[in-house]
Amino acid sequence: MAPTPLTSSPAAALNGRLRVPGDKSVSHRALMLATLAVGHTTIEGLLESEDVMATAGAMRALGAHVVRTDDGRWHVDGVGVGGLLEPETALDFGNAGTGVRLTLGLLASHPIVATAIGDASLSRRPMGRVLDPLRSMGATVLARSGDRLPLTMRGAETAVPITYELPVPSAQVKSAVLLAGLNAPGTTTVIEASPSRDHTERMLAGFGLPIKTETDASGRRQISFTGRAELEPMDLVVPGDPSSAAFAIVAGLIVPGSDVMVSDVLLNPTRTGLFDTLSEMGADIAIENERISGGERIGDVHVRASRLKGITVPPSRAPSMIDEYPVLAVAAAFAEGTTRMEGVGELRVKEADRLEAMATGLRANGIAVETGDTWMAVTGRTGLAGGATVPTHLDHRIAMSFLVMGLAADEPVTVDDTRMIATSFPGFTAMMESLGAAFTAGEAA
Repeated sequence: MAPTPLTSSPAAALNGRLRVPGDKSVSHRALMLATLAVGHTTIEGLLESEDVMATAGAMRALGAHVVRTDDGRWHVDGVGVGGLLEPETALDFGNAGTGVRLTLGLLASHPIVATAIGDASLSRRPMGRVLDPLRSMGATVLARSGDRLPLTMRGAETAVPITYELPVPSAQVKSAVLLAGLNAPGTTTVIEASPSRDHTERMLAGFGLPIKTETDASGRRQISFTGRAELEPMDLVVPGDPSSAAFAIVAGLIVPGSDVMVSDVLLNPTRTGLFDTLSEMGADIAIENERISGGERIGDVHVRASRLKGITVPPSRAPSMIDEYPVLAVAAAFAEGTTRMEGVGELRVKEADRLEAMATGLRANGIAVETGDTWMAVTGRTGLAGGATVPTHLDHRIAMSFLVMGLAADEPVTVDDTRMIATSFPGFTAMMESLGAAFTAGEAA
């Protein structure tokens, strides 16, 4: 398919209320744990993006009965822990990094052979951090150089439960080990020096697994459980994705005169780093109607246009907002002074090298940026901003971030391709237009 450029033009005030699609991290995990449960699980609010649909397809290939009914609910009849079937064809994950890494955890402790493939972007991304602990549990892997897709895994006949200390905080690596441990006899333990997203632990408890989480005085977390327990089916509702909400929230802060409400947003404390950071930058941001749903905290996020100031974002915050740094960089472009983001080396191994992609795009649009291996510093505009076309490198968050930038810039901003936005946020342009955003197909005249 040919690229589909889109141009974002300076907007008048953005106003309105919207609900973003269901959280992607929760959606992936809901499908996987429903597959391992014995019985019928109903999922409401599932994100129907290309990434999550790839996971749904993989779960079908592994033996689960997965269907969507006309009322928008998803129904999964699981095969039980230890019941995954060997797929007849390769599991195609498209661009779904979370989907493939977590599924590798499932496969590692089941005695079946499966091949995982993905698109060009996913095939460039390293899988070694996930594969290393899975190999120690007994899985064998044949992969391209650098532990990249396509790869074939043979799960262990009897998986070895392990105690694994994460070298760096990573919810995907943690989750892969925990999912592998479900079919390993004995106790599987994961230790993390600082908290990462804990959706897997919360959802495992929701599916009836006795799981223990302890935090010591230094903040180290230890998660452990005994494998081969039966998971119970449940009815669950997926809250709105805070990573998707971030685009409307930042737009509401940087476009003068704006007043925007995003409802039913997931407020899991491992996911709210962006909201904390924006507050420190001086954002008028408030959480309203806070409540608990399905074990997760949710609420409505209300923002008004604000004068932002540059700050230093500590490396300890990176795990709670790793996907939001691209749009934070856009917010920083409209803040007074310099915003320095530290401890963000993981951005170099996302769909694209996001540090380099953001720096290149911001510089092209008149913003001063400095980068290092694990940091980026953005100085708010001192002259005109906008007017350039940004290469997205097939990265959905780069595309959406620069479309947000164009709404507050002095001149239109064009992104070279928007096809990949559907991987995480179907309906992004329509939702933003409902607030008053102005997008036109193709490059600016």
